[in-house]
Amino acid sequence: MKRQHISVLAGMVLGAMTGLTQAEVVPDDVKSLYMDWAHIRYELPSDQQKKGYEELKNRADQVADSHPDNATAWIWRGIIASTYAGAKGGLSALSLVKEARSSLEHALEIDASAFNGAAYTSLGALYYQVPGWPISFGDDDKARDLLQKGLELNPQGIDANFFYGDFLADQGDDKMAREYLNKALNAAPRPDRPVADAGRREEIYAVLNKLKK
Repeated sequence: MKRQHISVLAGMVLGAMTGLTQAEVVPDDVKSLYMDWAHIRYELPSDQQKKGYEELKNRADQVADSHPDNATAWIWRGIIASTYAGAKGGLSALSLVKEARSSLEHALEIDASAFNGAAYTSLGALYYQVPGWPISFGDDDKARDLLQKGLELNPQGIDANFFYGDFLADQGDDKMAREYLNKALNAAPRPDRPVADAGRREEIYAVLNKLKK
């Protein structure tokens, strides 16, 4: 079940974690990024998504530049770059994937716990979804380490559990994959993110259905 193509990111795009710490304040322009990301990913027709991601990526660049010390802004810059890479597909998306990695690493430097560890989970997803050397930087060992760190910070989160479950399915560990995927299905809903939650659950069911075959 191992995947080594940039285009897979279009189907397994990254998302925000469940809830925020009380002390964390997310600026309105950053919130608009993840609300619009969910709309593009889960509500727009597929033939309109690439253009939508391109426009959103330009906004994300500006928002991150406006909040140089806000880790969540850089998390979403990375998430949107990686999703746009998935929509583009092929080798032309490699520069976007590298940009996504850089943004997520910068978010970790600012505050690794921001958005309940979303940078760890998002970066871990990149490491197992992109091709390895010499094409790109894919690395399953790094992916596992990063995804586990994301789970430590957000053990009940829908995304942290989904991506670790999907990684385990990718590794052929179907039994443990089901455990984490089912835990993701049972995650508490995010009241301000119903579109993202519904879309993520569809992706969880899709992976579970593949494991049944």
